[in-house]
Amino acid sequence: MASIVSLPEGNLSCSVCRDIFRDPVILSCRHSFCKVCLLELWKHKEVLECPLCRRRSSLALPIDLNLKRQCEAVLQERSREDTTEVSEVLCNLHNEKLKLFCLEDQQLLCLKCKALKKNTNDGLCQIDKAAKNYKSQAQHTEKQIKKQFEKLHQFLRDEEAESIAALREEDEQKNKTVKEKIEEMCREMSSLSETISAIEEDLRGEDISFLQNYKVTVKRTQYTMPDLESVSGPLINVAKHLGNLQFKVWEKMQEIVQYTPVTLDPNTAHPRLRLSEDLTSVRDSDAIQWLPVNPERFDHLQFVLASEGFNSGTHSWLVEVGESENWTIGVITDSVQRSGLIKSGYWSVGYYEGKYWALFPPGPPTDITLRQNPKQIRVHLDCDRGKLSFSDPDNKTRLHTFTQHFTERVSPFIGNYCELHSLKILPLKV
Repeated sequence: MASIVSLPEGNLSCSVCRDIFRDPVILSCRHSFCKVCLLELWKHKEVLECPLCRRRSSLALPIDLNLKRQCEAVLQERSREDTTEVSEVLCNLHNEKLKLFCLEDQQLLCLKCKALKKNTNDGLCQIDKAAKNYKSQAQHTEKQIKKQFEKLHQFLRDEEAESIAALREEDEQKNKTVKEKIEEMCREMSSLSETISAIEEDLRGEDISFLQNYKVTVKRTQYTMPDLESVSGPLINVAKHLGNLQFKVWEKMQEIVQYTPVTLDPNTAHPRLRLSEDLTSVRDSDAIQWLPVNPERFDHLQFVLASEGFNSGTHSWLVEVGESENWTIGVITDSVQRSGLIKSGYWSVGYYEGKYWALFPPGPPTDITLRQNPKQIRVHLDCDRGKLSFSDPDNKTRLHTFTQHFTERVSPFIGNYCELHSLKILPLKV
């Protein structure tokens, strides 16, 4: 019998019911679903298509036997864990087993606790799923932290290698210079030895011969040895290599390190939005991600909040809108409920179908007329003076200014409804 290739349990969940597959079927696009879930979705549809990628499918639904065996193995393991568990953690109020986790209250619940909650299904999930979501998020964050530090480590390793290479190059050059000077001195000494021998030969000659060659002999004796101290020092320029070394490396590090005044919070992003790894850009996607239903997350408007809000001082950030055909940027109060349609509590400008507008609901949108489409939007927030301004920095054009007394903290947000182009918060020069 062929061995079953084990998949992570996260890959064994149906994207419709979010539970372990029951009788998994596989479509021609290679996406799998519970057979019952898929038939229920298709019950009132004329066109049969994949719920994820929208590719058309036939009613023929082959069972994915390998996936089915893996799911059954996981379910059996869960059942075995439940039956072998000796000590269960019970609810303090109802003395029943805790089975659910409330994302909003961060509390464990039993089934009776769930019945007492007003919105029984909002922000609730099974304990094992909640734990796996948190662990997965922690592991992903740890991976990104290591990745960012590895970039810095690699930069320092490169700088170290470059500094040592420069030191060795100077060392080789100094050695070469000293060697050349020694060879030159050897040649001079050899020439001097020949001169001494010639003078001694003249001194041994006859008087007449000596006097005839006297001028030449005197000229030979006037040779001067080169000054040894005039040879350039063979010492390594230690100050050049070690002086302010850390500061010089820090200066060069600024070329690769960027500071972005606003970063995005993935825990608030609508499930259709995709954020970059550095949390500075966002784009729309053609499919909804299955993410925890936490109270911080927008579930209707395709918004994502910044990771930090403001209630005093002046703050400015620059958003690259590029070629996006449908976007919104602005600030929103922290107290706004993010579930459903938001009817008040935010100030924004946006672009859709070739038109620019400013909006402060529940008031109507205000049309904005521009001579050319901006590629970047600068947002300037003055909490103390109660002003929020939007402008095009390239041609110094003001789009709109809101005058509002902010009574609570507000956070920057971005909305993007374009799949082809991202919106990006640009870094500042350090």
